[in-house]
Amino acid sequence: MFRFETAGESHGQCLVATLTGLPAHVPVSLDALNHELWRRQQGFGRGGRMKIETDTVELVSGVRHGITIGSPIAMLIQNRDWKNWTEVLPVEDYEGSADKKKPVTRPRPGHADLAGGIKYDFPDARYILERASARETTARVAVGALCKQFLKQFGVEVLSHVIAVGPVRLERSATWDEVAALARKEEVLLGCVDPETEARMKEAVDVAYRTGDTIGAIFEVVAHNVPTGLGSHITWDSRLDGRLAQAIVSMQAVKGVEVGYAEEGALSYGSKVQDTIHYNKEERAFTRGANRAGGLEGGMTNGQDILVRGFLKPISTLRRPLESVDLTTREPKEAAYERSDVCVAPAAGVIGEAMVAIVLAQAFLEKFGGDSLQETCRNFQGYREQVRNY
Repeated sequence: MFRFETAGESHGQCLVATLTGLPAHVPVSLDALNHELWRRQQGFGRGGRMKIETDTVELVSGVRHGITIGSPIAMLIQNRDWKNWTEVLPVEDYEGSADKKKPVTRPRPGHADLAGGIKYDFPDARYILERASARETTARVAVGALCKQFLKQFGVEVLSHVIAVGPVRLERSATWDEVAALARKEEVLLGCVDPETEARMKEAVDVAYRTGDTIGAIFEVVAHNVPTGLGSHITWDSRLDGRLAQAIVSMQAVKGVEVGYAEEGALSYGSKVQDTIHYNKEERAFTRGANRAGGLEGGMTNGQDILVRGFLKPISTLRRPLESVDLTTREPKEAAYERSDVCVAPAAGVIGEAMVAIVLAQAFLEKFGGDSLQETCRNFQGYREQVRNY
């Protein structure tokens, strides 16, 4: 029953998000929701759209007197830029509307423009890019923020940081305390926990700015204090690492995903990769020698922090356009330019947090169920007692 959907176009009236299946009595903070939307808009390298929009969410159903009531939650996020597009993208057609259109007939390499135009039989890519745009992720972040508030009731937190921008990479692991401290900052540059590395990342983005280019990045989402046993090994589609991977790759511009230290492990011997198992008799708890698996083994959480990385290709819209073809004349043309970002690294991390939180909330309810928060808490506490007595 747990599911979410989003609707809306980049320059339409608003974005819409619905979430069904969250239990009743979960406390909801509107300030916390809007703070997540604010975080998504931050970072060096963002485009002009971020100067227009100041995203805030309007809860229109499913939350009353500050708590969820068990019914579907619906949220609206207004697009301030809509006032400039009311005649370009009207709901109903009108006489002379064709003269107001802003067709996109020179598809951008790497974007959904050409494939979508062919698939849906549109003579230009306007309707395709309006929905394919990463503006849609604003609604995902709103849903993820609700899921974060649910998970917080059980001590689970989800945050992110940036580990690479272009050729500049953080050459060490980040601690949870560092990632948490980064999330508390009021000014966001590129979302890296190491100031010196972040300064070099900024230099790389500056080069892209000056040359009319864009630049890729890698972000890491960390889920902290996740209990053992979410997900399952028994079917292919219940394995949690696969579900997390799909959630991250569903994000616009993400072309790859890594759980734990997958690439490093693929280039190593087994004796160097597996996380050794130990037991603390005083605390009556199993421990690990490392966390190369990224908190997941056999499709299930193992009690360590979940580590999931997303690999962002450079944004497809360049101020220095690439080669393309005009859809009307079929002649060679430079690709179209729509207002865009140069680097979206920290924003992508926040979106990644939302997607991980959504998947974990779903897995949490599959494991512990409950129509109310109180029922879910009872089930969770009973399971914790079982784990302690294992």
